[in-house]
Amino acid sequence: MNVMIKNRSTLVFLLLIGMIFLMVPGKRIDAGNPPDEGMWLPILIKRLNYVDMQKMGLHLTPEELYNANNSSLKDAIVGLSSGSPANRGFFCTAEMVSDQGLIFTNHHCGYGAIQNHSTTEHDYLADGFWARSLSDELPNEGMCASFLHRIENVTDSIIPFLDDTLSSSQRSKKVREISKRITKRASEEKTYECSVKSFYSGNEYYLFVFRTYKDVRLVGAPPSSIGKYGGDTDNWMWPRHTGDFSILRVYADKDNNPAEYSEENVPYQPDYHLPISIAGVEKNEFAMIWGYPGRTSRYMTSYGIQYNLNDFYPVIIDIFGKQMKAMKTKMNVDKVARIAYSDNYAGLSNTWKNFIGQTKMLKKNHVIEKKEVIERDFTNWVNANDMRTEKYAEVLPALKEGYQKLGEVSVPFYYTRIAGMRLDIVRFAGGFSALKDALEKKNKAALKETVDDLRTLVEEHFQEWDFDIEKNTFASLLRLYAEKIAKEDLPSIFEVIEKDYKNDFDSFADKVYSTSVFATAESANKFLDKPSLKVFKKDLAWLTTESMQTESGKYAGAFGSARSGLTKGNRLFIDGLRDMYPDKKFYPDANSSLRFTFGKVLDYFPADAVHYDYYTTLAGVMEKEDPTNPEFIVDEKLKELYEAKDYGPYGEDGELVVCFLTTNDITGGNSGSPVINGDGQLIGLAFDGNWEAMSGDILFEPNLQRCINVDIRYVLFIIDKVANATNIIDELTIVN
Repeated sequence: MNVMIKNRSTLVFLLLIGMIFLMVPGKRIDAGNPPDEGMWLPILIKRLNYVDMQKMGLHLTPEELYNANNSSLKDAIVGLSSGSPANRGFFCTAEMVSDQGLIFTNHHCGYGAIQNHSTTEHDYLADGFWARSLSDELPNEGMCASFLHRIENVTDSIIPFLDDTLSSSQRSKKVREISKRITKRASEEKTYECSVKSFYSGNEYYLFVFRTYKDVRLVGAPPSSIGKYGGDTDNWMWPRHTGDFSILRVYADKDNNPAEYSEENVPYQPDYHLPISIAGVEKNEFAMIWGYPGRTSRYMTSYGIQYNLNDFYPVIIDIFGKQMKAMKTKMNVDKVARIAYSDNYAGLSNTWKNFIGQTKMLKKNHVIEKKEVIERDFTNWVNANDMRTEKYAEVLPALKEGYQKLGEVSVPFYYTRIAGMRLDIVRFAGGFSALKDALEKKNKAALKETVDDLRTLVEEHFQEWDFDIEKNTFASLLRLYAEKIAKEDLPSIFEVIEKDYKNDFDSFADKVYSTSVFATAESANKFLDKPSLKVFKKDLAWLTTESMQTESGKYAGAFGSARSGLTKGNRLFIDGLRDMYPDKKFYPDANSSLRFTFGKVLDYFPADAVHYDYYTTLAGVMEKEDPTNPEFIVDEKLKELYEAKDYGPYGEDGELVVCFLTTNDITGGNSGSPVINGDGQLIGLAFDGNWEAMSGDILFEPNLQRCINVDIRYVLFIIDKVANATNIIDELTIVN
């Protein structure tokens, strides 16, 4: 899945889908969970999971896994974020593998950092990067690494103060007020970063206390021919042959405390780091994964799925597909553009293919029908008791109505927000609103301050930017917008395009990008030298921006109201399900909080007469080689080692395992998560899910759902034998 979605455009997209992927219940509930299903909270491991884990092959104690007062395995689990995780959540997971702050994660998790450091002279995406000493390691502005200190159930400090008469917005406001007081007390004079998260759609609340380190440096990454082998073609697919890993290091001040980047900082000394096993994996072997899964919707009803299939997924598939095409056309012929847009393109492609897969597999796996079963069971349970009828009778009808209302406005709303307001020049022009305001008010002080701020914005905006890509994307998405939305619902700028440009969107884009002050860094800076209201009144990019803002406001109220109407139904539905099955162990949907999942190494049967083994080898890399396809080019050094069967201690019986499968329950955010055996040793890195279970974020598929992992022996082989980075190998605690 490249389990994590990972770039600027996609982070914006995640904020949007965060509003949509509401935790609305509905799956077949049995007396217990299907095998290996569940993303469990570590604080509850002893009470809910330990006995089952022990039976499956775990040899550690609960205290060795999670302990708030002493070092434990959880101290080796790292959440990677762009800025404060309390505000943004985690985009990937990593794990501590040395006593000097070294962490492993996925190649696609480090992709943005690798891309940022790449130039046409030093193309680390194509060639890889290996620091031979601490002084060679590269800082990554904005990247943070967080370590969980403790989790605390604060439900009793919040729920009693939430009156049932409160509206959804009032309830949310009250939760924020109480949470702010709780986090302030827990922060201990800013030593920790704290956040309170909602679970079970607002039925429970937990406090998470972190130490967040802001100096994270790039140590190593294989070339993309290894770290991204198979590219978009193999993404979400098995068999897989991708060496999806990169290496970072966390730095601290001299007292081992979090600190901003400084040359005086030293490698962080962790409370715990994972030993690494090179003994290999066997079928049915115990495997657990710890990490920060981003979001699931396991409790979504059939109404929510129908909404996604009819009104949400098609919009994203269409828009992202057009954006990717505009990027790829230039990226294929221009190395500078390829480097600049590689991270953005990868994230769009990942999401685009994800939604195509979800669309197909939700239908193929009959997920709506399975949801309808639990909805009928829930209705029968409610109707069998007058008290339950009074409390829950309107839950499902309210959810059905809420999704219907959402569907009525979501298509024009999303086209405005993503194909309109997220256009590069529109977003950039929108940043000049404060300048327009200062000019209108004739506020000289505010004007000077705003101009100074905008100089910085201009510099940052055009750092990784291509004129042709943005102009072609502008024309392509406006054309798509006009095709998909009724004429009466289009922003006013489309009247100009029809009247003055005869609906020729390429001509309109040419005019915008040849005349707008927002089209280039040079023209923007020239405008800032002498800002004028006259420019705002006639600039086509600004007029496009204003029309998009107006249209967005037109739909935002109805969209927000529909979402708000679902909130209470979500909470009551999950409350009812837990009451309906009091003996069932319920796990909450993923919400970028630390979870663990346990399962085993296992093959699967995706279709009649088709069997997929549980591991792949280096031989498969060679079988897929295609020198004419950049996704399947094989590194020359890798070929030499393969021909010589020179695998060092990492091979077994003349083979080198590349990837393997487990039954662990993961999702986006688990990218880079450690796969750990029963002895607490690292055996692999999770990086993807399989195509046949693309519906798994909404309904776990026990017979089909598999987690795709890169074998830790392949990781070490690449570091040791391909890169000759023995300085990294020497840091690790390797167990045979």
